[in-house]
Amino acid sequence: MTNNPELNADNPEYYTWQYEQLQIAILGGMKIEGLDRMRVTLKVQWKEQAVRQNLDLYNSPALDKLVRKCAETFALGLEYMTGVLEALINTLETYRLNQLKKGLTTEVREPLKPERKKEVEAFLKKPDLLQRTNTLIGESGVTGEENNRLLMYLVFTSRKREQPLHIISLGSSGTGKSHLQEKVGELMPPEDKIEITSLSENAFYYFGKQELKHKLILIEDLDGAQEVLYPLRELQSKKVINKTVVFKTANGEAQTTTLRVEGPVCVAGCTTKESVYEDNANRSFLIYLDESKEQDSRIMDYQRKKSAGKIDTGKESQVKQLVQDIQRVLQPVAVRNPYAEDLQLPVSVFKPRRTNAHYLAFIEAVTFYHQFQREQKTDEHTGEV
Repeated sequence: MTNNPELNADNPEYYTWQYEQLQIAILGGMKIEGLDRMRVTLKVQWKEQAVRQNLDLYNSPALDKLVRKCAETFALGLEYMTGVLEALINTLETYRLNQLKKGLTTEVREPLKPERKKEVEAFLKKPDLLQRTNTLIGESGVTGEENNRLLMYLVFTSRKREQPLHIISLGSSGTGKSHLQEKVGELMPPEDKIEITSLSENAFYYFGKQELKHKLILIEDLDGAQEVLYPLRELQSKKVINKTVVFKTANGEAQTTTLRVEGPVCVAGCTTKESVYEDNANRSFLIYLDESKEQDSRIMDYQRKKSAGKIDTGKESQVKQLVQDIQRVLQPVAVRNPYAEDLQLPVSVFKPRRTNAHYLAFIEAVTFYHQFQREQKTDEHTGEV
């Protein structure tokens, strides 16, 4: 084989590849993760004849059987068919590695126009910033939950810091746990968040090296994501995860590669099972949603008004865009609390070590959000602002 034909992967469920008169289709596509295997379903066609086979292309006995079967069916030489399938494997390996590397490139967004930036910074410089921000959150379509929504917003904002906060929403089924997280999440810039409904155990290891760095990870249902809780905890505490995997080359040689994904990340999730997530709770703020009849009435009233066309959805969209732009102008500055040593918790506080850490971290998050109203100094040794 002198040069490999290109793979056509426009249809994710039907890849095609052709060499001379041999046409090969990969039915159902191919999994990108799992470099130690390459399980595919092939349809190998020569003129009017076709051979279909499901196999792992890294399994030498299975590959040899396919080579012999194709050679006999198409009356082609064994050496020729071996070369064709080795070229196919090389092409698929290149394609898979390129797909994994795509995670290294991040979305580039045009900077805010000067007049918009000035408007946003003016908002951040005015007094009563938290109250005005909470009002905007309500105007974006979040009903009630005044305390929880502001806390969640500040936690999500902390994704820009080197020590982000995390949050878990707790409540009975049907109380709108994921709804609150989803609505507050809509106020974050799309390029800064990743929304997840389901994940396999190893999925986090196959993100690009810096694809998750300073990202907000929204997990709709923690109850259905137990397999990924370990790498999540590692990302939260160590801010990096590593995994070494073994894969075989087209020549059958075993090679290793290390998958490394860097944080820090801000993680948010929803659950009905508080006790199951004790390890994660040590790293996260736990909020209990408002399950009162009054909150039910507020939500249903909003739903009725929206159905009647009395909710200005255009204004809601404008508010969301404004808050997203507010997020974009915040800079990753460090926060120093000169009063930290004077802050003491009552001895009656439950789990004082965890509570103290959360207390101090939350003060820093609030201060970080007020960065346009605080004195900024530059560390003469590190250059850190």
